[in-house]
Amino acid sequence: MTDRTVAVLAGGLSHEREVSLRSGRRLAGALRAVDVEVREWDVDASLLDRLQKEQPDAVAVALHGGEGENGAVQAVLELHGVPFVGTPSRACRRAWDKPTAKAELARAGLSTPEWVALPHSTFRELGAQGVLDAIVRELGLPLVLKPDQGGSALGVQVVQHAADLPAAMVSCLAYADTVLAERFVVGTEVSVAVVHDGDEPRALPPVEVEVPSGFYDYTSRYTPGAASFHCPARLPEPVQDELRSVALQAHELLGLRDVSRLDAIVQDDGVVQILEVNVSPGLTDTSLLPTSVGAAGMDLGVVYRSLVERAVTRS
Repeated sequence: MTDRTVAVLAGGLSHEREVSLRSGRRLAGALRAVDVEVREWDVDASLLDRLQKEQPDAVAVALHGGEGENGAVQAVLELHGVPFVGTPSRACRRAWDKPTAKAELARAGLSTPEWVALPHSTFRELGAQGVLDAIVRELGLPLVLKPDQGGSALGVQVVQHAADLPAAMVSCLAYADTVLAERFVVGTEVSVAVVHDGDEPRALPPVEVEVPSGFYDYTSRYTPGAASFHCPARLPEPVQDELRSVALQAHELLGLRDVSRLDAIVQDDGVVQILEVNVSPGLTDTSLLPTSVGAAGMDLGVVYRSLVERAVTRS
C-alpha cells in the first residue's frame, strides 16, 4: 500500500477539537509507520478545495463531536464520491443522537439504563423544577444527566441529590439543547472496540476502566495517570464473551462500519447495560481503542491501513 495517499481529518470546530487533533496526529503517525503516505488536514472551509486538488485515495476521519460524528462530514464525502474509513452518514446520525440509539438498542432487546430526554424548551415552558421532580420520581436518584449528543463526557454530571439537579441541567445545556436523564447504574465500566478484520467485524478484548474519583469524566479520560485500564477486563470469561457479543450486535443494529466503540456498565449480576456507541473512537495516548488493539496483538497502523484498503475497494 505504499502507493496509497490518505488524508487524515482532525480538528474542526467542535468542543472536542483538541482531542481530535491528538487522535489525528497519532493516527497519522501510525499510518506513516506502515508506509502509507499521509496528509493531515484540519477540517475547515478549505476541505472541498483540498479534496478536489489533491485527490487522496481515501480519507480517515479522526474527528470527534459535531460534524465529524453526526454524519455531516461523512455526507459531504459521500456526495463527492470520496472513499473514507468509518460509518456512513445516516448511521452516524442515528448513533450520534443518544436517545435515538438507545431506543434502537432497547427495541432489539439489548439493555440500556432507563432514560428520558427533554429539550431546553420543556424546562423553560413547563417549569424546570416540576419537570425535574417528575424525573426523580420516575428514575430515582442518583441520576446521570448528559447532553443528548457529544462525547468525551463533556457536560455529563452524576447527581446524588435532587438539590443539585438544576446546576447539572445547566451544565448539560451548555453543550446541547436537549438533556438526557439516565438512571445511574452501579457496576464495572468497560469499553469494547469493534473493527472490521477481513470481511467481518471483530470485537476486541474489553477494556475495564478504573477511576479513583469514581467518575470517568473529561479530565480522567485525557490526563495520563488519572485512570487505570485493564485489558482484558478483570471479569469472568463468560461476561467478556457477552460484552463482545453485545458490542457486535450494537455495531450491526446501528449500521456502523469499519470501527466503533461500545461503552457500557457490567452490573454485579453480569447484565451489560449499554451507555452509548461511538462511531469515531479516540486514538490519543489515553484512549481505549489503541489499548484494545494492542491487547489483541494487533498494530494500530496495520489495522487502519486495512480499513483504508476496504474503503478504496468499496468505491
